Amino acid sequence: MLSEPGLKEAVLQSAPAIKKDEVKRLITVRAVVLCALVSVGYLLLSHGLVGFKSDQVILVGIFNFCFFASRITRQFIIGFSIFIVYWILFDYMKAFPNYLVNNVHIEDLYNLEKSLFGITVNGSVLTPNEYFALHHTTTIDLITGIFYLCWVPVPLAFAAVMFFKNRVAFFQFSLTFFLVNILGFIGYYLYPAAPPWYVAQHGFEFIASTPGNTAGLSRFDQYVGSGIFEGIYAKSSNVFAAMPSMHASFMLIVLFYGIKYKLKAWNIVFALIMTGIWFSAVYSSHHYILDV
Repeated sequence: MLSEPGLKEAVLQSAPAIKKDEVKRLITVRAVVLCALVSVGYLLLSHGLVGFKSDQVILVGIFNFCFFASRITRQFIIGFSIFIVYWILFDYMKAFPNYLVNNVHIEDLYNLEKSLFGITVNGSVLTPNEYFALHHTTTIDLITGIFYLCWVPVPLAFAAVMFFKNRVAFFQFSLTFFLVNILGFIGYYLYPAAPPWYVAQHGFEFIASTPGNTAGLSRFDQYVGSGIFEGIYAKSSNVFAAMPSMHASFMLIVLFYGIKYKLKAWNIVFALIMTGIWFSAVYSSHHYILDV
């Protein structure tokens, strides 16, 4: 790993000065051919692995627009390519289900959660997820839904601000984000795990073709009439990827770099969002406390 001064030097060296006449020549034959090859290659590979989806075309459109719009947008989209790679890898998990690599943990994880964090109600021991499924309110449903919607937009917004304000922090954050997700992916394949809502709906029987489910977040969709979580979880790459929780990790990374770069009051906001997402993950039955 590069030290911070070394990383700063590497960043500066990777962005050499460009003459004014060169700035105007963003659309070159070489650039067009390169983007065309990458775009078509991605669409063809995606079609072969996971099938065609409109999201893929939108992603290609955004990348090409930013690449050719201006010098700063080109730098921005190239810098953000690490997040694009993460999204693509996550999407491609559909082509390589983790339950084909290792057995899915359902009952053992459920029992461990109950033994460590069980709540006794009327003589019965419930997992926290089961308790909240019986004890929930509209207010908490709405608040947790809002928190859960922050898990990707806030880290991306943080990265965007760092890109313009502190390029070194941006590269550090991006690399950490990517590394954490790669470790998460490895965890998914080493320890495939069913989420709490799966046990509530299907018991301990393994059903490979189980689609994604909004679980407790369906109440948020119902109250606001948006269907936003239904749309998100309909595209779920793998139901049996509950351990570890990437929902829990994203804001932790943001908070870490917020503290590292002394963002003061913003760190309180980051900590609040992080804690809210952690609680929401358990409250909505998408994750056990052990996952978080």
